[in-house]
Amino acid sequence: MDFLSLATKYLVTDLKGKYIHLDMILPILNSFCDDFEISEIGRSVNQKSIHQVKIGTGKTKILIWSQMHGNESTTTKGLFDFFNFLHSDSELATKIKSNYTLLCIPLLNPDGAHAYTRENANAVDLNRDAVAETQPEMQLLKRIYNLFKPDFCYNLHDQRTIFGTSDYNLPATISFLAPAFDSACTYNTSRLKAAEVINTMFEVLNPYLPNQIGRFDDSFNLNCTGDFFMTQGTPTILIEAGHFDSDYNREESRKFVFIALISSFVKQNENVVVDNVLTNYLRIPQNNKCFFDFIYRNVKIIDNNVEKIINFAAQYQEVLIADKIEFVAIISKISDLDNYFGHIEYDCESQLFSSEGKHIPEIGVKATFYINNSMFFHNGIKII
Repeated sequence: MDFLSLATKYLVTDLKGKYIHLDMILPILNSFCDDFEISEIGRSVNQKSIHQVKIGTGKTKILIWSQMHGNESTTTKGLFDFFNFLHSDSELATKIKSNYTLLCIPLLNPDGAHAYTRENANAVDLNRDAVAETQPEMQLLKRIYNLFKPDFCYNLHDQRTIFGTSDYNLPATISFLAPAFDSACTYNTSRLKAAEVINTMFEVLNPYLPNQIGRFDDSFNLNCTGDFFMTQGTPTILIEAGHFDSDYNREESRKFVFIALISSFVKQNENVVVDNVLTNYLRIPQNNKCFFDFIYRNVKIIDNNVEKIINFAAQYQEVLIADKIEFVAIISKISDLDNYFGHIEYDCESQLFSSEGKHIPEIGVKATFYINNSMFFHNGIKII
């Protein structure tokens, strides 16, 4: 099966870019009403609607939520592409709907999505509120969880461009985690069930993303939603959408989210049983914080009247301006950077750095500068 062609065919073109919020998804949800059960299930801090989408009538129950971090929208796009596929009359979509009941909350944090912030309107990270339940959005998620009693949970997120795959030095375009349920990070039946689903996703995705699939850090934190649900005995799968090539708006990454989702249901329908679940899961390379958006190597600077050759890096900050996400490159590290890689790298060939009369880069300053007064870099990118 050509999963990438399916992802392209069912891509919801009305959802694009990184700024995805409630006003954008409501018309699309309404277009699915003839096939899915869609209802408002609660309100955010700022009284924005939170919806659930119920799909299928099958015995196995899956609870899926996305954008509990408001600025992590890629998996929401991939989830809507999956909705679009399930809304079709294809044989495979019909089979999935007959075997599964999916209960999805496609935008758990509408206030954070509107403001393009990780936290909700009370500046609380919902993914650290699983025990305390101080926020209405987390109270809602746990109420739905307790009522629905899912067999599996899918927790959908984005990860930053800093992550690569250990030993391969490639961007981690998709990362997975079967969260821990205890501080020793041991494996019980529930965690192994989650790992088996991840192995299935990995098997399907790997030909499309060789060496670009990571395994997220499993340090235990009971306040995190996935870890908490694991302590309740529910196999939970964390999916993190990451960077792919030059795809900063993550229009390609969303396709791999779609493939991850659909592959888990297709392979389970085919009754594929994976031997040595834990061994295969641990073979997925770990995430490694080894990337910057830009690295500039072999740069001459003048520090206290002494010439030196250094390397420095810049990282994009994502800023919401007039309902559009602007990528602003900020100088973020000055060191040898021997163990780091840039999504874009420049060799400055020992030529002199210059910015506003200074010959040394400053951390926290926009990456707009000259090299040898002949090469101009604007917002991180070489212009001339």
